[in-house]
Formats: sequence, structure tokens, C-alpha cells
Amino acid sequence: MRIFHVSAEQFREIDALPQSLPGEGYLWVGIARQIFEGRAGPVQAALQRWTGGQLVDLHVSDLLNNQLPSHFDYTSWYDMLVFRRLAPAAGSEEQAGAARDPLSHPARAALPSIDTSPVGFALFDRVLLTVHPADCAVREYFASRLAAMSGPEARAGTRLPPNPADLMLRMVNHMVDGYLELRRLLTRQFGHLQNELLDPKSHFRDWQLLLASRNQLHQLEDTCEDQRSAIQEWIDAVAEWPAEVAPVAQRERELLNVRSRDVLEHIERVLAHVRRLEQSAEAAVQMHFSALGRRTNDIMRTLTVLTAIFLPLNLVTGIFGMNFDALPLIHSATGVWITLGLMAALGVGLGAYFWRKRYLGTHTAP
Repeated sequence: MRIFHVSAEQFREIDALPQSLPGEGYLWVGIARQIFEGRAGPVQAALQRWTGGQLVDLHVSDLLNNQLPSHFDYTSWYDMLVFRRLAPAAGSEEQAGAARDPLSHPARAALPSIDTSPVGFALFDRVLLTVHPADCAVREYFASRLAAMSGPEARAGTRLPPNPADLMLRMVNHMVDGYLELRRLLTRQFGHLQNELLDPKSHFRDWQLLLASRNQLHQLEDTCEDQRSAIQEWIDAVAEWPAEVAPVAQRERELLNVRSRDVLEHIERVLAHVRRLEQSAEAAVQMHFSALGRRTNDIMRTLTVLTAIFLPLNLVTGIFGMNFDALPLIHSATGVWITLGLMAALGVGLGAYFWRKRYLGTHTAP
């Protein structure tokens, strides 16, 4: 568990839960899910001292649930947002590097790299409680980033999040933007599968892998829809907050609305990309079966034409093979050559006729 004090001018870490809130700024308490399960009592007691209220038991259960989808809920003294992150899991960079090896399969590297663990946010007026999975790097990233923003080497114009809601939206936006790395990996995965599906020289047999990829896309689409619903409910809740009177507070509220709409727009882009990948995968499967059907038709057409060419030749050989003594040319020394010449001319003529009718070859219609 890490506790941070965030104010307009400084960002510092506190060793333990303080007895009371600082005079200015707010507190950010970032805690892993397993630690929160064991220390829920002290955290609840600290929230009671700081804000005059605790987390509802149902919300505590939601924060401890590792399978909970993204959703938003609220009470009269705090708001709660559960957001499933979309980001490559640990080791995905090595998997992505291995995917560039022609001996490995990019799809097999992409499937296990998708992580959708939930992150919980309990938003009070001056306290932000975040519950992370054990392997989540979001807390460490923002801890180091906010420390750099408040340090002597901070760039001009950068400012710390003025309130817990702003910090929460920055973290959510960072988790959504983490999908951009995963998007390239998924695009490479389905591009490889499409190339294999449409290659006329390949014999595609990885149907189980393709089915698993499509199921993974369906799960991502469901995750994105839950994220969009949660953020939309958050935007609706912010719209019902009491209007601010002070100009500074009004500006912070406007920035909060802008960040909320920006997060929603990023989720919409993620959802649109997932749906495009689904449509692309479905189109590739349909094109594969269309190409397979056309290839089968070409083979059957060629075999039919060859049968039509050799059918009259078989008729000629059948006639001269009959057991009659008065057949023409059977007693002539040149009869066999005349018959072979007629059969060759008949076969060549039928072949040329079928070629002109485009029943043979790979000619395409003009």
C-alpha cells in the first residue's frame, strides 16, 4: 500500500495512513487487491476519520472481485468506478519480438498477451482510493510521473491533478491508451491469419487458433462496451453535480468534463478497431471459402473438359476394337496411322474449341 499527498505545488509519499487529512490538497491511497483484502478494516477506519463515511460492504466486495466487469456506482458521499484495463500483460514485448521470427506464429504470441484485470476507484471529495491487481504497473507509473511533475526538473506548464476526479480520469485514460500497443499486435496477428487463409498455395488447418482469436475479440468487444457504459454513467453523474460558483472551480469542472469526453472518445476508438478486426476476420473466412470453392470449380471444369475431349477418342477406339472382319482400314498398312491422325486432329480440335470458350486455362473475363 502506498499513500500520497497531492497538492497544487507538491507531490509526496506518506509512510502510513495519517490521522487526519492535510490542510490542503488530497490523498491518494493505492493498494493491491490482496493487501486490501487483508487490511480492509484499517482502510475503512481511516476513511471514516477522513470523510465521515466508509465504503459500502457491497462495494468492498466489488473491489475485491477479480472478475467484475467495468461499471459505475455512487452514493451520497463517494463515487465508485471499476474499470477493466486493456493492455499487454507482462512479457508481451518478448512475445511480440518472437512474433517477428518467421519460425514462430504471431497469433500464438498475441492471444496470451491480453490482460483485462479490473482496477477499482473509490472517489471522495479529498480522497482517492485505488485498488489494483498485484501485477498492475499503473500505480507505479503515475507515482513516478507525478513525482517528476512536481520536481525541480518539471517542464513549464505542467500541473498536478487538482482533484481526485482528475487523477482518476488520467489513470483511466492511460489504461485505455495502453490498448494502442495491443492493437498493433492484434492487427499483425489477424494479418498473418488472413494471409494464410487467402494464400492459394497454403493448406490452412489452424481453425482452432482462428476460433480462439475470434472469441478473444468478442471478449474485448464486451469489455469495451462495459467500459463505455461505465464512463457514460460517470459523465451523466458529473452533469448532476451542483454548479460551481468560483471561477477556478468552474474551470476545473470544465476540464473534468473535457477529460471525461476524451476518455469516452478513446474507448469508442478502441471499440471501433475491435469491431473492424472482427469484420476483417469474418470477411477473410468468407473469402477463403469462396476461393476454395472457385478452385474446386476450376478443377472440376478441367476434369470435365478432359473427359469431353477423350470421350470421342474412346468411341473411335471402341469402334475399331469391335470383332468384325469388314471394318474399314483394318486390313490397310496405313490404317493405323490414318486413325491415329484422325484421333489426334479430333483431340486437338476439341481442345482448341474448349480453349476458345475459356473452359481451359486461367483466363479471366474481360
